[in-house]
Amino acid sequence: MADKPREPWQFGRFLQTLSFFGEIPFVGNFRGLQKLLGMRQSTSTTLHNEPPNTQVVLVVGATGGVGKRVVKQLQKRGIPVRGLVRNAQRGRAILGNEVDLVEADITVPETLTPQVFENVRAVICCTGTRVQPVEGDTPTREKYYQGIKFYLPEVVETPEYIEYRGIENLVNAVKPYLSQRRNETTVFDFTQPLPNFHALWGAVDDVVMGGVSESGIRQIPGSALFSGNVSTANSGGFASVRTQVLETPLDLSQYEGIQLRLKGDGKRYKFILRSDDRWDGISYCYSFDTVYGIWMTVRVPFSELIPNFRARTIETDEPFPTHRVTAFQLMLSKFEYDGTLNPKFQAGSFQLEIESIQAYGGAVLPQFVMVSSAGVTRPGKPGLNLDKEPPAVRMNEQLGGLLTWKLQGEESLRNSGIPYSIVRPCALTEEPGGQPLMADKGDTIKGQCSRNDIAELCIRSLERPEATNQTFEVKQASPDEQTRQDWDGFFKALTLDRSPLSV
Repeated sequence: MADKPREPWQFGRFLQTLSFFGEIPFVGNFRGLQKLLGMRQSTSTTLHNEPPNTQVVLVVGATGGVGKRVVKQLQKRGIPVRGLVRNAQRGRAILGNEVDLVEADITVPETLTPQVFENVRAVICCTGTRVQPVEGDTPTREKYYQGIKFYLPEVVETPEYIEYRGIENLVNAVKPYLSQRRNETTVFDFTQPLPNFHALWGAVDDVVMGGVSESGIRQIPGSALFSGNVSTANSGGFASVRTQVLETPLDLSQYEGIQLRLKGDGKRYKFILRSDDRWDGISYCYSFDTVYGIWMTVRVPFSELIPNFRARTIETDEPFPTHRVTAFQLMLSKFEYDGTLNPKFQAGSFQLEIESIQAYGGAVLPQFVMVSSAGVTRPGKPGLNLDKEPPAVRMNEQLGGLLTWKLQGEESLRNSGIPYSIVRPCALTEEPGGQPLMADKGDTIKGQCSRNDIAELCIRSLERPEATNQTFEVKQASPDEQTRQDWDGFFKALTLDRSPLSV
């Protein structure tokens, strides 16, 4: 049988590919010249185009000493915040008109409506029983509040309902709205228009090797569509789309792999990552099957990527360098690896819809940060010298069992299954803040700390996997213990709760 005649090589498409990627296969690139001539758009812009952040942090007790500081600091960071207050008018007077407020009372479960928790991704709970000096006059109140001088205190509310029943109500109400928030990141969200889409994604088909396959990728409502026609003519047989080399490589070293949300046509495709800026450098490949017309989630573990160079598998003990991701690629190919054929390959038209590309598998992050108090385990502790304990411990019974009920509130959170972080500050002051903090466990430390610094700690805890399921005491470090705040060291020093109730 005579060989099939070769089809004409589409030299114009070949030049278009080179122009888009600024590459000459097997020779080098001219991206620098492209930039100089203004031919190439920057790819240093944000890759993902997540819609405006509607995921809010709910601050409970938003008008309290720590709560109002948490609200202000979240606002400064540009993090959407909602304050839960018992009196909205008073809340506006304290927090201003720019804060989203909801009026509710954690001691009254009926007020904890779905409106309170809409779009909530995390909770910072700063509630507490109101305590005031018996004298009650304004000058005394100010001194008492700042910890300048001790005055005989009294509770204004019932600690059981504020510290325990209320926390239990809040935990039960918010739990259905919180899913375990993993340390994930969206690289591409194609459900929304991506401004730099056409400057970032382009086709790399077998035309670069003389073939005639043709493909492209475009945005359609709700996704991106990779489609075209793949042909085996002229010894070809692959079509692909690929991003430009990212000017700022992505560091995905804290994740386990890439997660694709897609709908295919029953064919087998390849997902490819790169870690250098070479046209024909090493590609790290993963093959996956699709089901015709069905949306599915495909997980690509970094550990299962197969290193290839010019369609040949590379034998290496070195894993994919997750700290440096420079390009993403999707491919339909006649070949699998090392000359073996793709068992589901068919020449002709194809299409693959992609909704999103995410990095997955980071550690679970806290979703509920609770401000409790140092000393909660000390009342009634055998051998405790009350004369050396803070007033709250010495006067726990006179204060209605304040610390005892705080401990019960902690337990309700620990038992909930919600990833938590429980902060137990020592005596709180009105100092400006900015002082280094130190943490400990075992509920033995004494000291003081600024409400500003505790607010900072609460917010930072939300983004630190080391803080997940932690209960720890905090105080201001003395000058000889620490000269500046080392947040990495602070969080890494924490260990998981040893309690069987830890989750």
